Amino acid sequence: MEDQTLKLYENIKKLVQYGIDTGLTPECERIYTTNLLLDLMREDSYEDVDCDLSAIVLEDVLHDLLDEACARGIIEDDITSRDLFDTKLMNTLLPRPAQVQQTFRAQYDISPEAATAYYYKFSQDSDYIRRYRIKKDQKWTVDTAYGTLDITINLSKPEKDPKAIAAARNSAASSYPKCQLCMENEGYAGRADHPARENHRIIPITINDSAWGFQYSPYVYYNEHCIVFNGEHTPMKIERNTFVKLFDFIKLFPHYFLGSNADLPIVGGSILSHDHFQGGHYTFAMAKAPVIRSFSVKGYEDVTAGTVKWPLSVIRLQCADESRIIDLADHILRTWRGYSDPEAFIFAETDGQPHNTITPIARKRGDLYELDLTLRNNITTEEHPLGVYHPHAALHHIKKENIGLIEVMGLAVLPARLKSELELLKEYILEGKDIRSNDSIEKHADWVDGFLPNYPEINASNIEEILQQEVGKVFCQVLEDAGVYKYTPEGMEAFERFTNVL
Repeated sequence: MEDQTLKLYENIKKLVQYGIDTGLTPECERIYTTNLLLDLMREDSYEDVDCDLSAIVLEDVLHDLLDEACARGIIEDDITSRDLFDTKLMNTLLPRPAQVQQTFRAQYDISPEAATAYYYKFSQDSDYIRRYRIKKDQKWTVDTAYGTLDITINLSKPEKDPKAIAAARNSAASSYPKCQLCMENEGYAGRADHPARENHRIIPITINDSAWGFQYSPYVYYNEHCIVFNGEHTPMKIERNTFVKLFDFIKLFPHYFLGSNADLPIVGGSILSHDHFQGGHYTFAMAKAPVIRSFSVKGYEDVTAGTVKWPLSVIRLQCADESRIIDLADHILRTWRGYSDPEAFIFAETDGQPHNTITPIARKRGDLYELDLTLRNNITTEEHPLGVYHPHAALHHIKKENIGLIEVMGLAVLPARLKSELELLKEYILEGKDIRSNDSIEKHADWVDGFLPNYPEINASNIEEILQQEVGKVFCQVLEDAGVYKYTPEGMEAFERFTNVL
């Protein structure tokens, strides 16, 4: 037997064993699963070969199988083709959607925590969440006046190579699935311009008396980072029903928070075309931030209300009865939509374009329901063409993208480019080289010039920590830029003017 064929049999055996070890595949389906894999690998025969099954590394097994698929001409040797095919391979190990749903419901009968623990592990074991890629993300924290912020440089999304980009451009246009958040993604084989989801299983849930889906983000930015999405492809809109949906979910999963991006460009997230929320089992700095000023709203005296010590402008509502929070939140939303304060540069609309909206986050705190309403405004000016309440131009070298829900809560999701740029900066700072002489890091020169004098001693052992802390400070400033009311006496006074009209 050729060495390559022997190695193929070994890797098939290992992958099937991985499925059995993780509980994805029952022992009674060993032969069946082996045959599915042989078919995918275009191999007609099989021998049960001896190999070490004690420490199977999924990434290594898949890598070898993908190399063999390339050698056999089954797939092209590029990232996109490999990602599409390894999803096919993993799907051979998985139960059907009905079985996953059944197990989830059985676990839910034990507790909501047991259900989500099962489903989160399943989503990782199935390689829908690629653990080995998530590990590449760089993460650290920085202490600020507002609490401890989370920083991550996102390295888990694979870069598209030129061949894949060209293939996507040349492929026939398809409107199926309509977007990456549609129910139709479950089991979809994918294509050059759409990820494979054959190893994806969605949990159906009912919120606001309608069909929704519950799943995890494949790029988990924090613990049990979930996505809750409308069963219909319908645009996002912040309205009274938004708050109803958030609390319907919290009642189902009281150990999770759930929030929504805003519904306007600039202050909204990346996908406004499909109604969805993000949540998870994690406590962000924003949730830990204290209320600094309490107030009450006439007719809603039973709801505790206050403004939060946070760089963005946040109103926190608490009550044992979530329906009362929903009523008050709707009142605040409608008031804010129509509110202008020229002195504070708040305009409800200009030239018929609305500017005011809200980023809401719901959670359970003890016996109380809690809702944070983050006031947002997307007005632009000549000085700030990307948004007045958006990262200002001087900070774009670190963060230029929209401040969506995850950032609002205190987690910076920074672009992958920063990894190599920060590595270069380390070298240039330590060796005293001219940062402006290098095109890829020249944009960071003013920033570095600004903070270097604060550090009398910079060496190889502390440079990384210094850069991380300074990046964190920039992110804190980014959030301050996004706040409609600044954390200053004048800003707090303007904020109070708004809460006084409620």
